[in-house]
Amino acid sequence: MVQFFFVVLFSLAETILAAEEVLSAKQILEKMVKAMEMSDYQGTVVFLKNDKLETMKYFHSLSQNRRQERLVSLNSPLREIIRNSDEVKCSYKLTRQVIVDHRPYEHSFIVDAPYNLDELTGIYRFEVVGDEEVAMLPAYVVTIQPKDDLRYVRKIWISKQHFLPLKAVVYDLSGIVLEQVVFTEMKVNKQVSGHNGNNNNTVAEKSPDKNTSLNEAAFEVTVLPQGFKQIFFARKPLQKTGQPVDHMLLSDGFASVSVYLEQSENNSGVNSGLPEGIHSTGAINSMSRKLESSQLTVLGEVPATTVKFIAEGVKLRQSAD
Repeated sequence: MVQFFFVVLFSLAETILAAEEVLSAKQILEKMVKAMEMSDYQGTVVFLKNDKLETMKYFHSLSQNRRQERLVSLNSPLREIIRNSDEVKCSYKLTRQVIVDHRPYEHSFIVDAPYNLDELTGIYRFEVVGDEEVAMLPAYVVTIQPKDDLRYVRKIWISKQHFLPLKAVVYDLSGIVLEQVVFTEMKVNKQVSGHNGNNNNTVAEKSPDKNTSLNEAAFEVTVLPQGFKQIFFARKPLQKTGQPVDHMLLSDGFASVSVYLEQSENNSGVNSGLPEGIHSTGAINSMSRKLESSQLTVLGEVPATTVKFIAEGVKLRQSAD
């Protein structure tokens, strides 16, 4: 009788596994992007960045077809970070200081992924490498492997039930963990029907200011790694000196790189104090160099060779032939 029971149980398990839909890595990632947009969920999340651990409460809400993210720190410095579309506001509880930043084309505090993965098959390989549990929830393990040495390897653990990211890790080219974010618990309040991507529901997002053209930049990026595109440009004055800084955002969909050109005050030399050369902090690499009387800084979550490649190809427009 006991033997019969185990035979039936084993047969039932095989039937359940056979009935489970077999999805490709690309399909899972596409479902994840849609689920992140169309879900109300919250949880406790741990960030590991620059060799520092921080635990925060995370909230994602969808109201009137607009999404909002909130992070609330559980340890000092106590602060709340809110993302509404591309506006990110950080409020410090103790000092009451409020800092507002604009981050175009960045979709989430947890993990960024492009809407269209078809354009990336030439530079990345997507693969399902296993099944694991995160926060006691079964998850697909998906790797995003670059086909060159100009970007980092990424691995994402995606909930099988809700297709939300439970864990994301960035590795350097030797396999060492540079950054990671992981939920220790997650609660899904609701998901809009059709989150699997088989509908036409989209979340309204604020577009970057189109009045500022990429052609208005005082510099041009003459060479880019395969897959990278010029996404956004803005010119803003520095808070302390009032000197203008040009900022151009480059992205391949997963990795992003910022190019800054700071004009010197009264053409008397660059006053930012940032030393020239390559600098590394966790997954972020940067390179600074003088460009005539201005200072160029290129930084992003990419290998040092990538920021060097981009920085060496930047020229002032008036110097271009």
